[in-house]
Amino acid sequence: MDAKGEADGLKPLSDLAQQLRLRQAVNVGSRDNQPRSRSERRAAVLVCIFQGNDGELRVILTQRASTLSSHSGEVALPGGKMEEGDKDEVATALREAKEEIGLDPSLVDVVSVLQPFTMKNGMVVVPVLGLLFDKTAFQPTPNTAEVEAIFDVPLDMFLKDENRREAEREWMGEKYLLHYFDYEVDGTKFVIFALTAGFLIETASLVYQRSPAFVEMKPNFWNKLGNTSNNL
Repeated sequence: MDAKGEADGLKPLSDLAQQLRLRQAVNVGSRDNQPRSRSERRAAVLVCIFQGNDGELRVILTQRASTLSSHSGEVALPGGKMEEGDKDEVATALREAKEEIGLDPSLVDVVSVLQPFTMKNGMVVVPVLGLLFDKTAFQPTPNTAEVEAIFDVPLDMFLKDENRREAEREWMGEKYLLHYFDYEVDGTKFVIFALTAGFLIETASLVYQRSPAFVEMKPNFWNKLGNTSNNL
């Protein structure tokens, strides 16, 4: 890490890995230990963090292909539904990341599995948190049938009130806020919102150990840490 990174109080990935593993060890007894139904639909996403040239933490995102039948053109984390051969949600997240963006699973150090959440359609989604120590070893290869673009953003932007918009929605008589984060890279503008924004607000809060600079006003269907919905 350079002098600027140290002055800003940024920690190397090794310190972050230790911090997150300790948290995982503490919470392992309380995380999603309920018996699973054979009919329960499950999915996983990979929140892959690496350290940029200036020392800041960044996360890899994709823009879904415009030809997809659902959520076409939206920004997302690599991930998808569990398949028959997947051992667990970690295996699902790593497999999907390899299929979608060409990320070799051997490059990802999985340090935590965050609380699962249930979407409105009943799908249970598990965020898998992984660290990419050698960013230069990752050569992005988008699966054009699923992914239109691969890019990365600073993780701490999801704790800031800059480049953020919000819209008030209502669910079962309770109002909540839907957050939109605008990001531009190489002349291309991306909007990060809904499921993906919710994941990244939670992840940034965990990693940086502080609350966002804005009011989240979570909906009532966020019945446990990390719960959100893709159909906001």
